[in-house]
Amino acid sequence: MKKLGLFILGAIAAIIAIANLGPIIGLAISLVVLYYSVKQFTKTDQTSKKVLWAVVGFIALSVAASNVPAILGIAALYILYIVYKEWKKDDSTPVEPKDDDPFTNFEREWAELNRN
Repeated sequence: MKKLGLFILGAIAAIIAIANLGPIIGLAISLVVLYYSVKQFTKTDQTSKKVLWAVVGFIALSVAASNVPAILGIAALYILYIVYKEWKKDDSTPVEPKDDDPFTNFEREWAELNRN
C-alpha cells in the first residue's frame, strides 16, 4: 500500500515538474544573466558601462521574477527525489537468529547500545 501511495505522489510530482519545465529553464537562464551582469558591473570603472550592466541586471531580475512558477516545479523535482529515495529504501529488517549463547547476546546488546 505504501508503494502505491509513493507511485501516485511521484506521478503527480512528475506531471507538475514537466508542466513547469519552461519556467524552470527561463529562471535558470535569467539567473545566469543576472549573475554575469552583477560580475561585470562590479568589474567595470566606466559610468556608461555601469549603467548598461545595471539595465541588463534589472531586465534579468524582472525575467527571473516573472518565472516564479518555477519554484513550484523545483519543489516537485525535490518531491520526486524524496519519493525515489523512499522507493529504494529496504523495508525488510534482518532477522537475527536467537541464540542462547551469552556472549552472542552480549555482543548484540552492546552493538545496540552503541547505536543509540
